[in-house]
Amino acid sequence: MYHDNDRSKLFSRRALMLAGGKGALISALVARMYYLQVIEADRYTMLSEENRVSMRLLAPPRGLILDRNGTAMAVNQHNYRVLVVSEQAPSLDYTLDALSQIISLGDHDRARVIKEAKRRRSFVPITVRENLSWEEVARIEVNAPDLPGVLIDVGQSRYYPLEHLGAHILGYVAAVSENDQTNNDPLEELPGFRIGKAGVEKIYDMALRGRGGTSQEEVNAVGRVMRELERREGEPGVDLTLTLDMRLQEYAAQRLGDESAAAVVMDIHTGEVIVMASTPSFDPNAFNRGLTHEEWKELSTNPLAPLQNKAISGTFAPGSTFKMMVAIAAMEAGAISPEQTVLCRGHTELGSIKFHCWKKGGHGSVDLVNALKGSCDVYFYEIARRVGFEKVAEVANRFGLGVPTGIDLPNERSGLIPNRAWKRKALGQPWHPGETLINGIGQGYCLATPLQLAVMTARIANGGQQVIPHVARDMIVEKQAILRAEPAWKSCGVSQRSLTLVRKGMNAVSNEPGGTAYRARIEQEGMWLSGKTGTAQVRRITMRERETGVRKNEDLPWKERDHALFVAYAPEDAPRYSIAVVVEHGGGGSAVAAPIARDIMLEVQKRERARVAEQQLHNHACSGSDCKDHG
Repeated sequence: MYHDNDRSKLFSRRALMLAGGKGALISALVARMYYLQVIEADRYTMLSEENRVSMRLLAPPRGLILDRNGTAMAVNQHNYRVLVVSEQAPSLDYTLDALSQIISLGDHDRARVIKEAKRRRSFVPITVRENLSWEEVARIEVNAPDLPGVLIDVGQSRYYPLEHLGAHILGYVAAVSENDQTNNDPLEELPGFRIGKAGVEKIYDMALRGRGGTSQEEVNAVGRVMRELERREGEPGVDLTLTLDMRLQEYAAQRLGDESAAAVVMDIHTGEVIVMASTPSFDPNAFNRGLTHEEWKELSTNPLAPLQNKAISGTFAPGSTFKMMVAIAAMEAGAISPEQTVLCRGHTELGSIKFHCWKKGGHGSVDLVNALKGSCDVYFYEIARRVGFEKVAEVANRFGLGVPTGIDLPNERSGLIPNRAWKRKALGQPWHPGETLINGIGQGYCLATPLQLAVMTARIANGGQQVIPHVARDMIVEKQAILRAEPAWKSCGVSQRSLTLVRKGMNAVSNEPGGTAYRARIEQEGMWLSGKTGTAQVRRITMRERETGVRKNEDLPWKERDHALFVAYAPEDAPRYSIAVVVEHGGGGSAVAAPIARDIMLEVQKRERARVAEQQLHNHACSGSDCKDHG
């Protein structure tokens, strides 16, 4: 009996200890649950919310680019993309095979999709192809039951409705490369985001981009999007208005035709570039959608360089268009007076070397105005020798040659106006006296862009003010505001007397019989232009060729033909516009470049007259009535 009582007491103690242990564990669990659910409730609620809600960046619409009249040059259009979700496709290969029967799907696209599917989670959509046509979208939608995992998405893509027209100024957009990333803009991380790679698209890229929006999405534990909770649209990019007139741009491009050439027209008082044509051109849409290997090869190997904006990055010997700079330098230095004459017998000599004039029999005795009128090489050999090329180079720099113009476009080249210091540094050689004569007629080492020649002419015509060219009508500054203050141009620092004499010579070139551009004159009253022809040799003419007769330009290989140049301003009595035309390997400036420049300048003035007449008609119609809302 005693034995049974002991066993009962022992069992009771064990049960009590077990119950106590369980109670302690339950108490600890309750305390922990209280701590987590009550004391730490806010913290874990926040963590849970962060896991549940995903923030996604939204790309804003890119700013539009318009010409001075509101014509759209760069816009945004719907970009239809076909996507595939691999987890919804029983077989990705089967789905891609079926899709390739409906739309064009290259081997490169197929390989990329398969690679992306292995790298990404199975529920993440993968872009198969972009920029689908509406017909392609329709075919996919009709066959949707047979395309498991395939869906259509609509985004935005850059589109250039004028295609080749103005492409060099616009530039283009393309995907962000590793070298393009600035780490300052999270938009650059977005798949498919495009940035400016050339032209104004590049120069004003940050303002055109805009600011991104956000989308809050509810996701599950593995990151699958369940629904959108909130969306905040971004701020669209700034619309940019250019100084170009696209109807004049189209006319200039048509007038240049199939030549490798450039034409620039600018307002001599404001610096606004009205026309900047470079031919041949290219379609910037191809860069947005992605060039094929064949397309890139055709563009990059074309000897006429369609990708180059020849107006700002094509450099050419200015030839006789440079003679105004020599004349101004000689006048300012007192090396020549307007009345002094130089006798031209067809050549001049320096030591044992003969330097020939373009006119074999010579021009006879000529003064400054008549030397410009007939483009007498011997006259300018002589006055360049008298003044020295150092002073000529200094004046040329002040008129915009040999230095960047400051235009708001990328890849502008500065050209070259040589001097002693440059030659010693670049070539390790001294300056020779004969080089003063050769460079004095715009040959030798001298190089200029068509834009620089237009700027030079503008500064001659506007009284010596250092006008700076620009293509954006509004200057973009911080916070994407658009402003342009009227600049205070600096003076070129030359006398009005010198400029007046040079302009008189340019007037004689175009409007007096015997002038080298007389046949390319504008005959309409009040629209006369004053200009200067130039023909720049690209090869040395041998003594034998001079004795036996130089071959005609058109009989030479294209690469050996002369460049044709012409610069001018108009109208003569009240200058407003300057123009420069360069036709690469085109031949004579008077025969080729001058007629093109005349036609473009005439069209510019006609359009300006029509605009003024329309404005006057509008003002007359509004007189005596309430036209406040009509601008």
